[in-house]
Amino acid sequence: MNKSTQVKLSIMMFLEFFIWGGWFVTLGSFLVNNLSATGVETGMAYSTQSWGAIIAPFIIGLIADRFFNAEKILGVLHLIGAVLMYQMSQTTEFVTFYSYILGYMIAYMPTLALVNSVSFNQMNDPAKQFPMVRVFGTIGWILAGLIISFAFKWDSESNIGAGMLSNTFTMVAIASAVLGVFSFSLPKTPPKVDKARKVTISDILGLEALKLLKERNFLVFFISSVLICIPLAFYYQNISLFLTELKVENSTAWASLGQISEVGFMLLLPFFFKKYGFKKSILFGILAWAIRYTLFAYGNSGDLFFMLAIGMALHGVCYDFFFVSGQIYTDSKAGDKVKSAAQGLITLATYGVGMLVGFWVAGQIADKNLLTEGTHNWQGVWTFPALFAGGVFILFTILFKDEKVEYKA
Repeated sequence: MNKSTQVKLSIMMFLEFFIWGGWFVTLGSFLVNNLSATGVETGMAYSTQSWGAIIAPFIIGLIADRFFNAEKILGVLHLIGAVLMYQMSQTTEFVTFYSYILGYMIAYMPTLALVNSVSFNQMNDPAKQFPMVRVFGTIGWILAGLIISFAFKWDSESNIGAGMLSNTFTMVAIASAVLGVFSFSLPKTPPKVDKARKVTISDILGLEALKLLKERNFLVFFISSVLICIPLAFYYQNISLFLTELKVENSTAWASLGQISEVGFMLLLPFFFKKYGFKKSILFGILAWAIRYTLFAYGNSGDLFFMLAIGMALHGVCYDFFFVSGQIYTDSKAGDKVKSAAQGLITLATYGVGMLVGFWVAGQIADKNLLTEGTHNWQGVWTFPALFAGGVFILFTILFKDEKVEYKA
């Protein structure tokens, strides 16, 4: 891969995750403060990510992998996304907003696979080259939060009340249009699937990998992956509203602390994985979820802000040690014929089914803990995912039998 290609791919990754981080974190605050959305309605809005994840394999499997270059599909989807994101910035009613965000996530979620496809197609040594490109995505997400908090202060208490958070959608619409146009200059990534070959629903959804569930350990891991996505949904759905209700200044920048920690813990993961093995790595990740939500539940006062900061910084442990370790484990268990199908099945089960349930539960819990003055009993909100993650920890500890898993860096 030459330097010019690496720069283009890095810009692509930067914009891809700048777009996601530029509105997804603050969505909860926007919905409650600007559209007077309930917890259930906020959960519905966030669950569009899951519907997008469920529909994405069909777009990739039936269209991108068979008929058109990946970079062209990427461009078209982001241009469509730019229009829908701008419409979201102009909306004043939840019902209308929901139709736009559902359409947007159906367009956006397939792009996560497309940027990987474009990247891997240009790399002769993905294990070494991909991390150097992908890290710019994390930088993009972080920068989006810093811009919102420090450059424009859209997440300050006065600006939220004035409806300024809608500007995040305008910012993202511009970035999406830029990436849409830029995508057509990316290296050509033609379809690799024979158009004449019949593609089945089983192929698209990775159902061929279901045979892996016959093995007890993989079944326990699969169920635990779905279950841990329920507390994960609480974080995405509530973190912005939680911080703004506590009057935390620069809340979006503070939330991006989780992405900053991802980078550091990603570097630590290979050493931890090799020394302690797969089971302890997964358990460490699950335990981090329980700890972070406990910190959120009992650190919701000004004197205990350090507890919230630690909880947000634990996002790197939560994500890297569970999900990245899980990807390694899945890769090691699946043969060459079902390797892609297995990863697709895990993605569908977690970001699709698991988080879909999680966003619904999070909405219900938020509404049950809504106080008369319009704020929330956050100790009640965060206690549920803390206990739930603790239950998953116990489940995995008891049912998963330790085994040696090779780490492929």
